[in-house]
Amino acid sequence: MRSLDSVFGIAGTALNAQTVRMNTTASNLANATTVAKSEAEAFRGKRTVFKALVDEEMTNAGAPYLGGVKVHQIKDDPTPIRALYDPGNPSADENGFVYLSNVNEMQEMVEMMAASRSYQNNVEVVNTARQLMMRTLDITKS
Repeated sequence: MRSLDSVFGIAGTALNAQTVRMNTTASNLANATTVAKSEAEAFRGKRTVFKALVDEEMTNAGAPYLGGVKVHQIKDDPTPIRALYDPGNPSADENGFVYLSNVNEMQEMVEMMAASRSYQNNVEVVNTARQLMMRTLDITKS
């Protein structure tokens, strides 16, 4: 049973991490069309950075399993901010420029699909482990 516990724990960490990744991507998509008066105020896309949990110092003290993943940090996307000349825009600066977010909507959709598929794969891992545990219990009852 110990190995199945670790399967559930590891898959659980992956589910949590992919949920954060999907939420971050959703935030990026929601802010993709925003404009600002300056480059400093412009929305910058966020990227989720994961870290593998490979030893006991990285997991909670006394964790029954090693392995898994956690969200290490959420970083700003380093892609440059774009300036657009739009003097009629109320958000334009004194030179008539507005500053667009650096979010690429196509890239974000690919990111969302990848996160969603990773999440689904980990749900399948949990379901398969649960089925194996149930079959093992059925065998021991006979």
